[in-house]
Parts: sequence; structure tokens; C-alpha cells
Amino acid sequence: MTSTEVKPAEGKLGVLCVGLGAVTTTFITGTLMVRKGLSKPVGSMTQYDKIRVGRGKDKQYKHYGEIVPLTKLDDIVFGAWDAYPQNAYEAAINAEVLKEKDINPVKDELEKIVPMKAAFDHDYARRIEGDNIKHGATRRQMVDELRNDIRSFKEANGCARIVVIWAASTEIYVPVYEPVHNTLKALEAAIDSNDCEHIAPSMCYAYAALKESAPFIMGAPNTTVDIPAMWELAEQTKMPIAGKDFKTGQTLMKSGVAPIFSTRCLGLSGWFSTNILGNRDGLVLDEPANFRTKEVSKLSTLESILDGDKQPDLYKDYYHKVRINYYPPRNDNKEGWDNIDIFGWMGYPMQIKINFLCRDSILAAPLLLDLVLLSDLAARAGRYGIQRFLSFFLKSPMHDYTKNEIPVNNLFQQYTILKNAIREMGGEESDEEID
Repeated sequence: MTSTEVKPAEGKLGVLCVGLGAVTTTFITGTLMVRKGLSKPVGSMTQYDKIRVGRGKDKQYKHYGEIVPLTKLDDIVFGAWDAYPQNAYEAAINAEVLKEKDINPVKDELEKIVPMKAAFDHDYARRIEGDNIKHGATRRQMVDELRNDIRSFKEANGCARIVVIWAASTEIYVPVYEPVHNTLKALEAAIDSNDCEHIAPSMCYAYAALKESAPFIMGAPNTTVDIPAMWELAEQTKMPIAGKDFKTGQTLMKSGVAPIFSTRCLGLSGWFSTNILGNRDGLVLDEPANFRTKEVSKLSTLESILDGDKQPDLYKDYYHKVRINYYPPRNDNKEGWDNIDIFGWMGYPMQIKINFLCRDSILAAPLLLDLVLLSDLAARAGRYGIQRFLSFFLKSPMHDYTKNEIPVNNLFQQYTILKNAIREMGGEESDEEID
């Protein structure tokens, strides 16, 4: 649903992050540094990108905040949940993503961000050993305590609005189970009966956020809000939901490179992707059950870009493999290798190799800022349910698979959808189309 009646961004916006690890502390530290004029928000679309509005002699290129009322960075208040008790300053130092000289100028602000106890189930992330958790809580108790956390944070910090974003570890794979996940009534019954098999902790966060009128963003590949029951709750509460899995390194490249092949009508024989990383995310993904969740997300990217049904000669039987390897010496400096086997005229083979030495949290941090600001904007614009215009920032875009909807994974088509949504919410003409 869309609306061009956008409420102003009045008052403080509370940003509650699930997880206070490398990604979250990089996001928070960077935002605080930008607020002080000590750094630049490089990589943030909401802070840098310009969109054309109008046509011909009337066309202008404007920043998002000149088209729609975005929350100012000075009006953001940060909070978090985490299984480890360290405050945001300690966590940022321990993450070793940013240099101490880039953290210390906002040390006082970071030290005040002390994580609330996490709703945590060790069976869903066996490599996490933190003890700052809601011990012995049933799924219903988790929900109730999380709702109380949100209300208390909002009141204590004088926030007008809240956004909840998941930046914690990938949970074990939870396949969609229709008897529980298809209706809100069934989901709530499962929460009440403490169905730990089908109700992941992340679902408790999402349910609590939506019930407290807060948009929810899933930054990992967890099933969480990608089920009809959560869509129903989002419709009921008139709140936006977005997911899933921040699109940072290898998949960002994949969603940008693959359209070259489809546009140029070059065939694909195979695409092998492997990664090494050594942060907490890598540690968790070293567990096969957790890697399975990530694998499903990363494998889905090519399906709608290189469509074998539309072009069987080119894309019918290509081989696609994804690997992630935990390698502690690299910490957050992830390295991704892609070997791409393509073929051209008369079937002659060619190869492309990509070696992306990236910094995972440096790429993710601006995504968190954009997703938070745009989800808050969507809520004030009366947009609720799945926010497809945020697919640009996400690895495995949410879509209504019950109606055989095909997700858009092409980065450039996603960008068009994003621009049109900003235009519409700003009362401008939506004038680009997806072919």
C-alpha cells in the first residue's frame, strides 16, 4: 500500500538494534562521528544519492531529504539487545573494525549504550556463548519482555517513534511450516505453547516490534518475517517490514554483474562463489545448520536475473555453488572470490574472475542507516507490509511466494523501484518502469 500523505519527522527516532557486534557498533559509531562533523557517511544512499524529479526543462536532481521528510541524524537515539554485556564502546573496540582513533571521539556516547538482555536460544546459534540473556524465558515471556523493553526505551529517551533492526547472527535454518507460519492465529498459538522448533527468537523480536508499532527490518537471512503470519501482523498493525539479509559484498557484486550477461545475451555455465571471514558472523556460519540459512539466501540471487525459463539456451542448467569459510586471521575483512564460466558466440567458453577484498561492516553500516531512515519514512507515509522498494539493500528480497511472485534481484531494477518509491512519497511522478 502507498500514500503520498507523509507525516513530518517530528521528535526523536529510537533505533533499537538486535545485536551489538561489529556491524551495529560500526553503524552507531559512524553515525555519531558524522553528527559531530568528524566523518562522512560514504555509502549511504539517503545521505549522498540524488534522484531526478520532473522532466525536460523542469527536471531537477535532489537528495532524498529534499524530496521526502527524512529523520535528521541528530534526532536518532540508539539502543540495543545483545547476548554479551559489553557497552557499545567496549564492543566497538573488541570488534577491531574501526581504529581506536575513530572511536574515541564518541566514547562518552558509546559507553552510555548498554545492551538489554537478549531473547536468546542457544539451539539457534550454538557458537554464541554470551550470558546477557533472558534466562529460562518461554517464547511468550520473550515477547512480553521485549515489548516492555521497547516501551521502556521509548519512554526513557523521549522517542516519538521506534524502528527495530536485526543485525545479530544468522539463526539455524527454519523452513516455512504452514500449520504455524501461515496465519497469525496459528503463530500466536505456537508462541503461547512455547513451540521452540517453529518459533525462532528473531520471530519474537519481530512480533514484539510490530505489536509496539515499530517497523521491523531483518538484516540476516532468517525466516522471521518472511512468512504469511508476519505479513498479516504487519497489515493489522499498519507497520512496514523489510528483509532479508544485508546486501554487502559478494552478492552486491553478483546482483550488479549478472545483469550484464542477461542484457548482452551471454550464456552462463557456472558460478562458483567462496568467502573467507573471521568475525563473529563467520564463527556462527561455521556451524552447518546456520550456514544453510545463509546458503539459501545467497543462492537465490541469480534465479530471477538469469532466467532459464525465458532464455533456456543461455541459462537453463547453469551450476551455482556458494561457500563460506571461517578464517579468524581476517576478522571483519572478508574476501570473496567468484569464478564465472560464461559462453558466447557458437558456445565458445570464457571466464571471469572477481576477487573482492572488502570490509563487511564498513559496507553494511550505511545500509543500516538507509534501511532505518527509509522504514521510518514508510511508516509515516502509511506504507505497511512488505517494503519491496527496500530490496535494493537486501540480498534475498521478500516477496509473496504464496502467489508465485518473482522477487527482483537485478540491482539496477531495484534502484529504479527505490527511486520511484521516493518520488511517490514526495508527491512526484513515478516515471521509470521495470521491463
